[in-house]
Amino acid sequence: MLIDSHAHLDSPRFAPDLEQVLQRAQQAGVGGILTIGIGEGPSEMHQARDLVRRFQGRADLPLLWASAGIYPHATHLADAAALQQLDVLLGTPEVIACGEIGLDYYHEGTPHPIQQRVFVEQMEIAARHRAPILIHCRPSEQDDACWTDLLHLLRQHWATTSLGGILHCFSGTLDHARQAMEMGFRISFAGQITYPKLEPLRAVAAQLPLDQLLVETDAPYLAPVPLRGQRNESASMVHTAEALASLHGCSLSQLAQATTENFRTLFRHKLPTAASGMGN
Repeated sequence: MLIDSHAHLDSPRFAPDLEQVLQRAQQAGVGGILTIGIGEGPSEMHQARDLVRRFQGRADLPLLWASAGIYPHATHLADAAALQQLDVLLGTPEVIACGEIGLDYYHEGTPHPIQQRVFVEQMEIAARHRAPILIHCRPSEQDDACWTDLLHLLRQHWATTSLGGILHCFSGTLDHARQAMEMGFRISFAGQITYPKLEPLRAVAAQLPLDQLLVETDAPYLAPVPLRGQRNESASMVHTAEALASLHGCSLSQLAQATTENFRTLFRHKLPTAASGMGN
C-alpha cells in the first residue's frame, strides 16, 4: 500500500465529500494519510486531530494520523496561548508530528526573524514530545538564503534530537537533501515531480536512496499530471508514485513497500496501536 505523507484534509475544498475522498483513496491503494494540522492559523491547528477522531477505526477508509504546527506565514500569531495549544495537541495520540513548520521567503509577509524564532520554539516543543517535524522551505527567486537559514537552524536546534522528520514537497538541490538526510530527514515528493518543466527536480529524486523517500499529495494542491489543475486528493498520488518508481527503475509495488517502510520507521515511536497492522 501507499501512504500519503502530507495532505490538508481539513481544507474547505474537501468539506462537501470528504468521506468519498477517503474511500477513493482506499480503493486506489492508499492505506494511510497524514493530515496536516495548520488550518488557516493557530486557532485551527486542532482541525486535523478532530478529523482523525471523526473517521478513525473505519475499515473502509485509510488509516489516518494528524500533525499540528504553525505555518511560517502565521508565525506572527504565535503567542503564548498558541504555543501552549501546540504543546497540548502534540500530547494527544492522534498527533504524531509537528508541522508543517519552517521558513518561507518566497511570499511577502511575516518577517524572517519572526519566522526563525517561532520555528525554533516549535522545534523545542516537538522535541519534548519526541515528535518528528514536517518541514516547509520555500526560498525566494533571488537567492538561496531560505535553505541556508533552515539547514543552519536544524543543525543548531534539531539534529541532536535524532528524531528526524520530513522535508515536505521537496524542491531543493541534491546537496540540500543530503544535508537533511544526514540529520535523519526523509525526502517527500509531491505531484510537481510529474510536471514537464521540472526535469532538474526529477534528476535529484533519481539520485536519492529509495530508503529515504516518501510520497505525498499536498492535497488539495499540486495535482500530478494527468490531473494537473484539478483538486488534488490522495487517490491521485498513484501518478506521483509511478513517476518516482520509474525514476528508480522499480515497480509501483516496490516503491509503495519502500516508502511505507520509510514512514513506519520514521514514526515508529508515535504510530497509534491501530497502525501495528499497517501492511506493505
